[in-house]
Formats: sequence, C-alpha cells, structure tokens
Amino acid sequence: MKKLKSIPLLGWIILAIILGILTGPVMPVWLGSVFLTYNSIFSGFLGFIVPLIILGLIMPAVAELGKGAGKWLGITAAMAYGSTILAGLLAYFVSRWLFTSTLSGGGLKEFGAESGSGFTPFLSVVSSAGDSATEIVLPPVIGVMSALVLAFVIGIGLTAFHSKVLFRGAVEFRTIIEAVIRRLIVPALPLFIFGIFMDLSASGSAMVVVTKFLLVAVVSLALTFVVLLAQYTVAGTMSGKNPLKALWTMRDAYFTALGTSSSAATIPVTLASTKRNGVSDSVAGFVVPLCATIHLSGSMVKITCFSIAVLLLTGGDVSFAAYLPFILMLGIMMIAAPGVPGGAIAAAAGLLTQMLGFGEIEVGLMFAAYIALDSFGTAANVTGDGAIALVMNKLTRGHLGSQAQDPADEDVEAGEGSETEVHALA
Repeated sequence: MKKLKSIPLLGWIILAIILGILTGPVMPVWLGSVFLTYNSIFSGFLGFIVPLIILGLIMPAVAELGKGAGKWLGITAAMAYGSTILAGLLAYFVSRWLFTSTLSGGGLKEFGAESGSGFTPFLSVVSSAGDSATEIVLPPVIGVMSALVLAFVIGIGLTAFHSKVLFRGAVEFRTIIEAVIRRLIVPALPLFIFGIFMDLSASGSAMVVVTKFLLVAVVSLALTFVVLLAQYTVAGTMSGKNPLKALWTMRDAYFTALGTSSSAATIPVTLASTKRNGVSDSVAGFVVPLCATIHLSGSMVKITCFSIAVLLLTGGDVSFAAYLPFILMLGIMMIAAPGVPGGAIAAAAGLLTQMLGFGEIEVGLMFAAYIALDSFGTAANVTGDGAIALVMNKLTRGHLGSQAQDPADEDVEAGEGSETEVHALA
C-alpha cells in the first residue's frame, strides 16, 4: 500500500493511458459502460464545482494582491501578467503555424460511442434537463463567467473595506476548495482518463491522439525554453547582465522545480539563485514569492499549445479573434492556480468548456497532456521569476523598503497564517 501511495500522479496517468489503450478493444460492453458511467458522474461533478473553484480561488487572491499599497506590487503584477500573456500569444502563433496542416481534420469529434465503441453510460449527470430517464440534472449554482466577475467584485471589495471577517471567510472557503481538488478531483483523474482512452481505443482512435499529441508535447517543451530566452534577453538588456549567464545561474531553481513540480516548494532555491544574479535581498524576497503565484508563463504555453491542438482535431474555431479572449482570461485564472498536481488545469477547466466549447473527452485529454508536462511548465515558471526580479532590481535600484506592503494590513495577515499563500503549480 505504501508503494502505491508513493507513485506520483504522473505515473498513475501514464498507467491509465496505457491500460486504457490496451483494454479498450477487448473490454466487455457492460464493463466499458460502467467506466463511462463513472466518467459521466465525474464530468458532471466537475462542471458543478468549476464555478466554485473559480470563486473560491480568485476571490481571496485578488484581495491579497490588492492589500499591497506600494506601487511596486502593481508594477510586478503587471509585468507578470504581461509576460504570461505574451507567452500565450507566442504559443498560439507557433501552434497555428506548426499544427494546422498536421492536426486539422483529425476527427476527434467522431470519437467515442458515436464512432462505434459500443459503450454507453448507464447513468448520465448533465447540467440541464433532457429527455432521458437515465439522466441526473446537476446544474452549477452559478455560471463560469458570473463566478469570475463575482470573484473580482468581492475581492476588490474586501480590499477597499478591509473586512477582516469576510477576508478570513474567503480564505477558509479557498481552503475547502483546495481540499476538494487535492482529495477528490485529483485522485479521481487517473480512472477518468482511463475511461476516456478505453473509449478512444475501442473506437480505434487512441493511437491517433497519442501520436499527434507527442508532437504537441515536443513543441510546447521547446517553446518554454524560447520564452525563457526571451525573458532573460529583456531582463539582461535592462539590467546590463549577460542574458545567457543570468539564465544559467537559475539552473538550480529549474532542476529543483522539475523534481518538486511546485513553484511554492521551490521558492527557497529560486530565492538563492536570484540573489546570485545580483538581485538584492529585499527585491528577491518580495518578487519571488509573489511571482510564484501570479507568473505562470510555462503553464500558459502548455495549455495554449494543447488547447489549439484539440481545437484543430475537433474542427473548432482557432481564429485569433476567437482565441485571444481565452488567453487574456486564462492569464487571470492562473493567478489562483492551487498548489496540487493538476490544480492549474482544474482551475482552467471552466474556461475550456465555457469559452472554447470543450466537452468531456477534450477536457480529459487536456488533463492528461497538462500533467504529463507538469514539472517542465513549473520549471519554466520559477526560472522566469528570476528575470522579473532582475528587472525590478533595476527599477528599484535594489531597494523596496516599506513600499512593497502597506503596514496597516499586517494585522490582517497575522490572522491568516499560511492560508494566505496561493500555491502555484503548473
């Protein structure tokens, strides 16, 4: 039992994919239908909980960001958001250029039961009432976009009125949501992905998906390095440092993140590496922990590349006008990414369904692809934090002092404890 618990989530995901591909063609119809029933229930619950995830994670995150009275907080947040958005735009244009000819018309819309797998769930969980007697209606309590707007309204309101009680309530609500992700959604993912690939394999489409997604994985990994080179080129130019040398100095943070898959857990190493680049203690101590929660350029690259691939496979709209709003909203959503494997993609699932029209199979593929490259995205995230720290060190001349935080808010923070940290894992 201890050995099973020691297997990382990525190991379970890979095992689920392999078993799904192998067992799909020989799976009895009744048993395959059982697994699809599980998938339907999980997918229905995910649709129900996603707006609450958005509300529970973004609401306190906005309130926490807003408490900093110094202008440097706003400047750092703006740079982190801009870097994340630019990474998404780069991934979008490269994906359109490389994937359009190879992935278009892949036929993902024909996968599943409609293509002849023969599996049908005994019970379906849907968000709106239908005609089938085997459906359970589980509508979300609030829409995805409504939850996002409400999260910002309340978060900004908490900042303006300094309500300690409501703020602590928001933080405790986030704790509940993070527990749901960590203890319920993430452990349920392997079986969900197994069911998807079992169904795809039974319909003869699994190997097509795996083969084409390997190309996407290679491209997205290469793009994370391109993004890092661009970030350090800008940072090196502004700070007068050799970009390649500065990037190489951050190698300990990069490889530590590969092992931990957590920006938060890598903070001590990122701090040490950033200081070796000549960043002052005050700037590094302010920028690195903050950017660990809001600067997720590596995660943006992964989600953008794979979502474009899925849209091309399904014949979806990949025009710039249609996709740009998704990038802009995803940059905001990543601010609240919880610190568990697969947490970032769980937080982004609402946007994938609401803005890109993804269904159960598409979301499952996004989960599998994201987790497979989880550690590489996290490594790119934390390494990029060092570039922002270099820029901030130049702008502040190495001195932040009390500008980074409003002392009047320290009494609120004292009551928060470790709950105020938004763990970012990408």
